[in-house]
Amino acid sequence: MSIRQAFTRRSAEPSPGERVAAALARSPLYVDPAYDSALPKERRAEILAAIEKAPIPFWIILVPLVAGGAWGEPEDLLTIVHDRLKRDGVYLTPQTYGNALYARRFDGTREQRDDAFYGALLVGRLDEYREAVLADRLLKTIEVISAGNGKAEYEKVTADRSPKPNAVDRLTKDATESLSPVSVTALGVGAAAVAGLALWRWRRTRLPGSHEAHPLVLSRATLAAARNADEKGLRKQAAASVVALGELVEAAEVPSDDARARELIAHALDAYQAAGKVLDDAVGMPDLAGVLVLVDSGRDALDAAEARARGGRELPPSPLCFFNPLHGDATGKVTWRRIGTRDAIKVRACQACAKAVRDHRTPEALLDTSGDRPVPYYAADSLWARTGYGQFGDAGTAEDSGDGLVARVLRGDHRA
Repeated sequence: MSIRQAFTRRSAEPSPGERVAAALARSPLYVDPAYDSALPKERRAEILAAIEKAPIPFWIILVPLVAGGAWGEPEDLLTIVHDRLKRDGVYLTPQTYGNALYARRFDGTREQRDDAFYGALLVGRLDEYREAVLADRLLKTIEVISAGNGKAEYEKVTADRSPKPNAVDRLTKDATESLSPVSVTALGVGAAAVAGLALWRWRRTRLPGSHEAHPLVLSRATLAAARNADEKGLRKQAAASVVALGELVEAAEVPSDDARARELIAHALDAYQAAGKVLDDAVGMPDLAGVLVLVDSGRDALDAAEARARGGRELPPSPLCFFNPLHGDATGKVTWRRIGTRDAIKVRACQACAKAVRDHRTPEALLDTSGDRPVPYYAADSLWARTGYGQFGDAGTAEDSGDGLVARVLRGDHRA
């Protein structure tokens, strides 16, 4: 039986993504109170009727998209909600600017996904809909996408307006860039596209198995890109990794005769749930790094369960670098003294950070910029600082507290 048949998801309170998904499970139209005046209740019945008649499922999410809010970018919102709802179809939400809508189809062929995306763009380009009210734009978008020729119609409308035959607007350029290897999984392109990334190596290759189908779960290339990314780029990396881990957990089988293996897979499920919660609430680089730490913990647990299933030795979890998880694997322990204390503790760090400590230099730490000035994350007041991303407990004395970090996140401690 699958892991989702054996265990129920556990959390202290639903995340924003879970709340939206729960509402969509009851109705395919979710309207945040901020959109009450933009979409009056009498028009909502028209939208719901159009969705019911459409040949493909539609899910419409009307929430504010603002930097620093619960949702920042439309692709992040749709990826997270789809991952929680587990239902395919076309997801629609407003763009972060103008009157355009953003569409993402999570099933069908590449051509059908393109038609959905360009169909939403098309409505924003039609003169008669530039100043149309939201309800009319939604109805037209459902009509265009249902017809299945959105891309062709978009190209016709934009051909006469382009200064050059091959010129496209910024939004179309962003869509093309979103199909890069880094964000393919995060944008729900599917397993076929992920298979095209097979030349990426696993971060740890000691256990070849089902994980090879998901190189975005913290491969060396993923971590290298994350280390050089800005917050928006890292958010896409984190979303991709969470979705990939969820697919691995979904496919995991629970050995009926091995209690420890079942315990490991249960931890992987909890780590996936915790990573999703942090991703939903993330407001800065330290939070997004926390998502990768939790994904890494879940991936380690799956690796260990696989090893047991094959009769091999269960290897202990290998954490990411204490000073900056984006540096990748911790390769050894070093003695380090926390700021403001005299007590030295042992932390696990990457090779470069460990060498810096031994040479009495300051390691290149992940910065927290939420205060008046940037400080190393471990000098801020956060769950990540109190636990060293799970390497020690709140008192700063325990060794590996990876399981404890997952439990704290599920309790909501990351929001404190």
